[in-house]
Amino acid sequence: MLIGLLTAIAASICYGTGSVLQAVGSRRAAGAEPDPTGLTQHGGPNLSSTAKAALTWEFILGTVLDFVGFGLGALAARLLPLFLSQTVISANLVITAVLSVKLLGIRLTRREWASIGVVCGALVMLATAAGHEGGHHAASATHWWLLAVTVALMLGGTVAVRLLGPRAAILAGLLSGLGFGALGVGVRILDGVDPFDVTTVLTDPALYAIVIAGVGGMYLHTVALQLGSVNGATAALVVGETVLPGAIGVLWLGDASRPGLAWLAVLGFLLAVAGAVAVAWYGNHDPAPTTPAPLPTPTPAPPTPVRG
Repeated sequence: MLIGLLTAIAASICYGTGSVLQAVGSRRAAGAEPDPTGLTQHGGPNLSSTAKAALTWEFILGTVLDFVGFGLGALAARLLPLFLSQTVISANLVITAVLSVKLLGIRLTRREWASIGVVCGALVMLATAAGHEGGHHAASATHWWLLAVTVALMLGGTVAVRLLGPRAAILAGLLSGLGFGALGVGVRILDGVDPFDVTTVLTDPALYAIVIAGVGGMYLHTVALQLGSVNGATAALVVGETVLPGAIGVLWLGDASRPGLAWLAVLGFLLAVAGAVAVAWYGNHDPAPTTPAPLPTPTPAPPTPVRG
């Protein structure tokens, strides 16, 4: 349990730092080369503008941290109940919020700090109430359903954010979170890991769900960072990343709380989600670029009367 918690915390730090660095890279790319052709007809970023953001050194470093976080998160998903591992990893919201103050110049309101405090308190409740981890086996049909749902979410989300344009920031963050949640479930049920069998791993649909969820979730998260507040996008990601795998772990994989502490686990889970939603609601406050006020139009002088 302790090793799993430390692994999940390390993954959370990597993800939170990576999100802020990616936001810095996205905004630097947009500021260096403002280009109206980088938008779709609905006002959202096209693939070319997203690719330009991904080529900045800040974004590349943030992506490397995301990959490290992915490895640590995958290990945590195998060691802890999903409702605990995914919620601890989702605490990257706190890292993101604190670093955004320093690196992005964002000033957090009292409501945001209070919401972050609720998330931290909820994580303590979950860690206290978490019991044994369930199994890693799921029926073959479950693996195929996970792949089908993952493909539908990632493709549908990509189309939706392109159509909605600037209004899609929170939706893109939520869908990226659902992708990362599906990734966590896939890692948990992946066949051929213990004992390791490369043929079993390569023929398991869950492996391809993991790949599609990882790539699609990364793309949608990048779009969310381009469109809106880093804190709001990350908070929406937290909701999607936490609710789906937590419910699946309890309902189908046998994850459980300690005897007599189920109420504390449920309360902690609900407070964690509510706190993340609150940060998403209050956190969409990135200052818009200021434009100088237009100079007042001078009043023309009255015509000079002509004599004669």
